[in-house]
Amino acid sequence: MRRAEQPARRTVLAAAVAAAAVTAGAGPAAADPEAAMTTDTADRARAVPAPTVDNRAWISYGDWRGGTAMGTRPVPGTRPGLVIARPAGTADYTDPHTGTTAAWEYGTWTSPVHRLTVPATEAIVSWNARTPAGTWIQAEIRGTYSDGTSTPWYVMGRWAAGDQDIRRTSVDDQSDGRSTVWTDTLAIDAPSTGLRLAAYRLRLTLYRKPGTKATPTVWRLGAMGSDVPDRFTVPASAPGLAKELAVPRYSQEIHKGRYPEYDNGGEAWCSPTSSQMIIEYWGGRLTEEQLAWVDPSYTDPQVCHAARFTYDYQYGGCGNWPFNAAYAATFKGLQGVVTRLGSLTDLERLIAAGIPAITSQSFLKEELTGAGYGTAGHLMTVIGFTAEGDVIANDPFSPTDEAVRRVYRRREWENIWLRTKRYNASGKVASGTGGICYLYFPARPSGAQRKALAAVGVRV
Repeated sequence: MRRAEQPARRTVLAAAVAAAAVTAGAGPAAADPEAAMTTDTADRARAVPAPTVDNRAWISYGDWRGGTAMGTRPVPGTRPGLVIARPAGTADYTDPHTGTTAAWEYGTWTSPVHRLTVPATEAIVSWNARTPAGTWIQAEIRGTYSDGTSTPWYVMGRWAAGDQDIRRTSVDDQSDGRSTVWTDTLAIDAPSTGLRLAAYRLRLTLYRKPGTKATPTVWRLGAMGSDVPDRFTVPASAPGLAKELAVPRYSQEIHKGRYPEYDNGGEAWCSPTSSQMIIEYWGGRLTEEQLAWVDPSYTDPQVCHAARFTYDYQYGGCGNWPFNAAYAATFKGLQGVVTRLGSLTDLERLIAAGIPAITSQSFLKEELTGAGYGTAGHLMTVIGFTAEGDVIANDPFSPTDEAVRRVYRRREWENIWLRTKRYNASGKVASGTGGICYLYFPARPSGAQRKALAAVGVRV
């Protein structure tokens, strides 16, 4: 987040949708099984209905067995996953950010069709994976429109936990004239026409250097489809919880000017700074070896690390939502998802179970009392609620770690987070994030945590 009110990427991109080029992001050659799309009937029974949001995740051994595999196989265990078996083939990939071309063995896995309980105007894919040296993954989505036609296969991310083999990247210039991929979000170009995504399939491609036994392991793959109505204000929720979680406090501002190659340094690091707070709340720690690359004179070197390893080389920033969730899941025993919530009541359920959340919001300075700034897009960590129901947030846009804890008025905060429309500093209509948040939680959650996550539509 930067001090000045600037157009958020989604505001700018939404205005450009109509003029977008009709091109699809071509990736490395991969098998494209076009078996008949039979509905995964079990997923609807397992899904938790929500008025404006549909979540589906593939996480169990049975889930992985239920897809179409070519060169991959599921592995059982306490954390079932998908790995390369006998590769389906070899493909060349030219990294657009290094210019390096290399050959990679690959295998694919394609999900059954998931029919959305909420036909969607937007979809965001997220994943949790381990990618040892010499491996990486690609995640794609293919949607079915409400009129029965289909989108192309859209690339939603090329990702590795490290940055030595490939540069993790989103893919620009993907559109079919009816929907477009904007960094990490697939969006219907003209929702007012009534067109929606009615169903989708996901596809994973797992890559490794030829001749090696290394393999990525993917533990979780899912997508969140949503159709949040346009609104400048949202209904107020009644306070229902007084509780505060002991989440570490980190300031992005003390990193200002550090490692400017990662989106101009700490001034723009609200997302990885928030991610690192919650990762450490759950016990995630970086070793001295992992942090050895950071200048030893820098305080909180783990924030620099988080910025580097969430950085999207195409977007040119650390705010790619699925990349942050995937980074969190590289820590032992953690899962990460991107979703939308419907009210502060949803957040209260999570906090009551000990689960903090990272939320995205945009506002003018006068719209959030005590913030002292305005923003077109900023991430902060909700850690609790006061006895009056006000929001306790670790706001990384603070001058010091000690100043990170803030209390924001409930009504103001709820509205700036959940609305989809707002007026910017120039008085023009701009977009809001509509309740977007990241949730990081244990791979083996407690019963109370499982119940709270299920209540907000997240399967574990």
